Amino acid sequence: MNYIALKMLVDDRAKYLGLIFSIAFAAFLISHQCSIFAGLMSRTTSQIKDVTDASVWVMDASVQYVDEVKALPETELYRVRAVSGVEWAVRLFKGLPTAKAADGRFRTAILMGLDDASLAGAPRNMLVGSIDSLREPDAVVIDLAGYRYFYPDGPLELGRELELNDRRARIVGICNASAPFQTFPVMFSRYSVAMNYVGPQRNMMSFILAEPKPGVPARELAARIGAETGLKALTGPAFGWATIMYYIRNTGIPVNFGITVIVALIVGTVVSGQTFYIFAIENMKHFGALKAIGVTDARLTGMILLQAALVGFIGYALGICMTTVFFLATKDIIHLRGFIVYGEIAAGTFFIILFIIAIASLLSIRRVRNLEPAAVFRG
Repeated sequence: MNYIALKMLVDDRAKYLGLIFSIAFAAFLISHQCSIFAGLMSRTTSQIKDVTDASVWVMDASVQYVDEVKALPETELYRVRAVSGVEWAVRLFKGLPTAKAADGRFRTAILMGLDDASLAGAPRNMLVGSIDSLREPDAVVIDLAGYRYFYPDGPLELGRELELNDRRARIVGICNASAPFQTFPVMFSRYSVAMNYVGPQRNMMSFILAEPKPGVPARELAARIGAETGLKALTGPAFGWATIMYYIRNTGIPVNFGITVIVALIVGTVVSGQTFYIFAIENMKHFGALKAIGVTDARLTGMILLQAALVGFIGYALGICMTTVFFLATKDIIHLRGFIVYGEIAAGTFFIILFIIAIASLLSIRRVRNLEPAAVFRG
């Protein structure tokens, strides 16, 4: 019976390919848009993820996400250091100076000012140069995407100079930094040097990075700091999720991507359902003949589900392959780097496709189960 079911399906090439295409199209749109959405949300936390040597971020109590900076007075650093369980705590500056190359090319840059003594928060994936070179005068480390914006051709070369707010900055290192939400160059300098690039203000410290003593959980230390200082203290992952939730609540990004996914779901269900129903109608004589020779309704239902499962599996595989090929083809484009098909999204898409083929086969199953065997002998 399984062979007959597959033979019926494959012999009608037009509808067979139409079913596969509709499922593949739905799987591609769902997995592609969800992956881009997840990638964009991940980008909002890029500066948080790149800080690997501190477990707790401390900030003003009103700060909601990483790009919203309210500077802290220097006295807060010493209050945090005095909290029980703190191994060390250091300053971190985050600003947006204007960077300009010698040829006049300019761009707003994300500047991270690191603690002068420890350089805590420095990038660890260096391509050229060393983090220790930041101790030199006017030294900055720039990410590869930013370097290629200012110097698109030729090899990676140290010693080149930029202007940050009309002050000299010398590139002493090039790193791989996580892609930011905004496609700005990412630069790192010492805290004292960063102050020269942005100009003095009454309060300059954007965040405090803290590390717990051995045996003290990061979440517990964050709670202690918050209780004793009145500041907001979050672990890196918690701060990342707070940033993501801010963008989800306060931007139209989820709505836009959600509409595309819903449209893909509706189109996939309607097109595949209609095509599969027409396919079943055109094969009613075959189903009627099988019923007439004693094939049970349960067996006929199994045949239809087998046909639907085959179409769904092939369509899902093609859709996921198309999404994967797209991201592989664009991985070397600097502004599109970092987008991937997440395993959770691939699994979620699989269950959505199962839902689509279940709906698509439902009407066909109902029609076949209500078919009278004698109908095959009429006219």
